[in-house]
Amino acid sequence: MGKIENIAVDRQYWDEPLETQSRADWDALKLDLLKKHLHHAYANSPYYRRSFDAAGVHPDDVKSLADIRRFPFIDKQVLRQRQQAVPPFGDLLAVPERDIVYISASSGSTGVPTASPFTARDFADWMDYEARQFWSSGLRPDDRYCHSLNFSLFVGGPCVLGAQKLGALSIHAGTVPSERLLAITKQFQATAIWTTPSYAWYLGETAIKEGIDPKKDLAIRRIFVAGEPGGSIPETRQRIEALWGAKVYDYYGLSDIFGSCAGMCEEQHGLHWAEDHILVEVLDPETQEPVADGERGELVLTTLKKSARPMIRFRTGDIVSFTSEPCACGRTSQRMLGTHGRLDDMLIIKGVNIFPSDIEAIARKDRELTGEYKLVVERENHLDRLTVEIERIATDSGRDDELAARFAGHLKSITGVSANIVVLPPDSLPRATHKAKRVDDRRSGVWS
Repeated sequence: MGKIENIAVDRQYWDEPLETQSRADWDALKLDLLKKHLHHAYANSPYYRRSFDAAGVHPDDVKSLADIRRFPFIDKQVLRQRQQAVPPFGDLLAVPERDIVYISASSGSTGVPTASPFTARDFADWMDYEARQFWSSGLRPDDRYCHSLNFSLFVGGPCVLGAQKLGALSIHAGTVPSERLLAITKQFQATAIWTTPSYAWYLGETAIKEGIDPKKDLAIRRIFVAGEPGGSIPETRQRIEALWGAKVYDYYGLSDIFGSCAGMCEEQHGLHWAEDHILVEVLDPETQEPVADGERGELVLTTLKKSARPMIRFRTGDIVSFTSEPCACGRTSQRMLGTHGRLDDMLIIKGVNIFPSDIEAIARKDRELTGEYKLVVERENHLDRLTVEIERIATDSGRDDELAARFAGHLKSITGVSANIVVLPPDSLPRATHKAKRVDDRRSGVWS
């Protein structure tokens, strides 16, 4: 995947006919792909044949995109069970093993790691989408792109090849220590970098502590972030952008499909979805009915091309919101407006659903706070109590009561939740070097 010669750097789109087609054309394309993909899954995957037959559905039943709702769900637990029952990939596999050229795997932090196989065609499709998404975010052949995501089976590792496909000079840094990464970005004057929101914040703070001004001493002007809801929160992006003097673009992906399923264009208003690769449903977690545009629901995904292991109605557990309105950039694909959290991160405090991202938006907006926060949940007399720990910037504790009252007022007005607010001195809370852990659940019998 070398550089593309004579690529027109001033063109706006990677694939203009595709990216700017009408919504009717998008739907027609997805329906055609869906029918073929379901037939592929049914004919070649023992699991899907059993699953569809048990549900009384067949690929021939699909006459519209809404018909996908007749098919059964799968989730992470099913993937683990089938992988353990039929190692190493499970009986969802829909191609001979000799056709598999690459696998990624989940971290296994919530259970047994699940492997995600790719054929050569699957992998090439993925890299073409990565290049398309990077291009929409403004990355160009004259950029120097530093890839600082984990390469150890992590699905985000190969995404660097998408930058190479569009012609950018790519630096495969990986997860080296912060001081080393800063030295690399400074030595090669990298203009773009990809990491998590927490680490982008941490790296900027580390640079300042080492006497490096990210705005003046480094050349980074684009920061791609993924892996946490923070990149979708305007207040978080704005704080990172102010720290670096760079634009922040949020991306979304998952190991069970591929690295970037969606990402921000230069408008930075929602994440454009890979609609020619993945069919999106956003469903009420309880009723499993579709929610309206802009409403929050669980993200359920169906692959449209990935032949090695099709994913039919995969429940991600992510709570998101979407819009089908065209973007100001001219692209017409669906946009994910935000990743608000995960079902297993959701807290119910006195009957109100609340996610860490709701707290983050408040913590990052107040410029008298460092932006770091922690949620502590305890149970007293059968009632859940929420404490939010935040940090002030100033070392003087004289205004702690005022800061706490202000934060509590914002939290109450935005979420309807009352909480105990504890204001801590600067640097009291641990900094995340990769994904941040924000919830300390101390309720008896409840896993954090």
